[in-house]
Amino acid sequence: MIADYFRPLRRAAAGFALVFLAFAAHAEPRHAIAMYGTPALPPDFVSLPYANPNAPGGGRVVMGNTGGFDSLNPFVLKGTAPWQLRFLGYESLMARNWDEPFSLYGLLAESVETGPDRGWVEFTLRPEARFSDGSPVTVADVIWSYHVLGSEGHPRYLGLAQKIKHIEQTGPRSLRITFNTADRELALLAGLRPILKKAQWEGRDFTDAGLHDIPLGTGAYVVADYEQGRHVTLRRNPDYWGRDLPVRRGMHNLDEFRIEFFADDSVMFEAFKSGLLTAYREGNAAKWARDYDFPAVRRGDIVKSEIAHERPSGITGYAMNTRNPLFSDWRVREAMLLAFNFDYINGTLTGGRQARITSYFSNSALAMRPGPSQGKVRALLAPFADSLPPGAIEGYSLPEGNDTKRNRQNLRRAAKLLREAGWRVQEGRLVDAQGRPFAFDVLLRQGDTAAHAVWEIYRRALARLGIEATITKVDNAQFNQRETELDFDMIPIRRSLSLSPGNEQRLYWGSQGAQRPGTRNLMGVQSAAIDAMIGRLVNARTRDNFIAAARALDRALTAGRYVIPIWTSTVDRIAHVKELKYPKNTPIYGDRIGWMPDVWWYEESSK
Repeated sequence: MIADYFRPLRRAAAGFALVFLAFAAHAEPRHAIAMYGTPALPPDFVSLPYANPNAPGGGRVVMGNTGGFDSLNPFVLKGTAPWQLRFLGYESLMARNWDEPFSLYGLLAESVETGPDRGWVEFTLRPEARFSDGSPVTVADVIWSYHVLGSEGHPRYLGLAQKIKHIEQTGPRSLRITFNTADRELALLAGLRPILKKAQWEGRDFTDAGLHDIPLGTGAYVVADYEQGRHVTLRRNPDYWGRDLPVRRGMHNLDEFRIEFFADDSVMFEAFKSGLLTAYREGNAAKWARDYDFPAVRRGDIVKSEIAHERPSGITGYAMNTRNPLFSDWRVREAMLLAFNFDYINGTLTGGRQARITSYFSNSALAMRPGPSQGKVRALLAPFADSLPPGAIEGYSLPEGNDTKRNRQNLRRAAKLLREAGWRVQEGRLVDAQGRPFAFDVLLRQGDTAAHAVWEIYRRALARLGIEATITKVDNAQFNQRETELDFDMIPIRRSLSLSPGNEQRLYWGSQGAQRPGTRNLMGVQSAAIDAMIGRLVNARTRDNFIAAARALDRALTAGRYVIPIWTSTVDRIAHVKELKYPKNTPIYGDRIGWMPDVWWYEESSK
């Protein structure tokens, strides 16, 4: 339990020698650990396969965020911090290779070891590891970080903390974490917790820090300048301790990373066209084809780069809050899906250029297969047949729309389901048996013009069923507060999923904590079948069993009809100034955390 964390620190230094002898025979320290099989990179690897170890240093990149910020502490629930901060300024004991499904290599830790059942994991710190103020990273800092994040930090850290039995120091630079739960992924998750400096927060409330109280980190970048709600500048630390490590060679080449904040994405795009921003991520294929013909592109000063990837689609769309009785019936949720004419909306807003998300793990080997479940997948789901929604075992696919505005056939099917669920039309309004109208609110960010365009079309279709949908747009701070307090009927959701899904699935749609403020389970899913499939997923010992569990989970989630999915893409799109370069080899995860701006560099034009 969390309360056990500090007890071992009181042991006398003389006891460490005995602990060393007791533990030495159990395992062998290694440079890396993989979820399945053996890590791809040997102990003497030079750099990550998608980094250029000879990349020049210097230059800057300026990117944009919509909304604002009122915090520079990304580890607590209070306030809104720029999302990039926790990835560029802070490090963990191990680092991911984004060209493997899930393998970790030593970063703050020089080695990792674990038992055959992964009931515990031990890390040995690098003696050269330093915080940005030059002070060494100690075992006490690591143990304190696990404690404070697990007990006072953002809820995303709570899941691991609850599965730690105790942490103990085993040597001057080593510590062992013992788990109270059989879960083979925990050893890897433990290596990914950010490490903060204990002394900075002694006698202070970690959860109530002001804007100026920026946690010290060990990362290559530090906050150099900011203006609340307007901009944040991160500069590369010239004394960064880890620049020559294999997991860092060829990375963090840019001297400066600046984030400008804008009211909405249309204003942000205009800022990019005018030259204020030097890189811009584009998620709309129609805009990519249509709106990038401005002078800087024609001159060749702006380059359009498409980055292929092999990751699952994840889920992007609009989550229905099943805590609200309005959306507790699967028939109502299916009616909402039928009313959402994807073909027409996609054609109108993206020119039909982007593929539909068909399930949570679509575009990967982990996706559910068409038709009835078979083999191991069917065996996994069978014990829950009575509680699973229709289609989970028999086969389910999202309703197919058409390219017409009215979508009459699907609306008729939706109306039939709504009648079966107890709704009827009265004077043009859909009402329940007590005469209460079917009316709900969708919560959107003020700057999310793409979502607003989707809902302007969608709510007209809902009106044909007698449903009243209200669009509420709020600023970032209000949005985050209402999301945290679960104060919404429907809300945009985006969950990027990996090729090695694991314990994060509990955060996204596990029953435990589904009713707790701050949960990432926005839909409020509480399903014994889904909980069981997640358990099978994280404890699978073979690749076949892992894939079967993922496909079974995908079926239960998709057939649950919790989210109205929109579109995905098999390429990532970044427009950028020609001076910004990236390696030819790109990771299987494409443009995700750890790639841009991490391995990019700046190269002056020859002109």
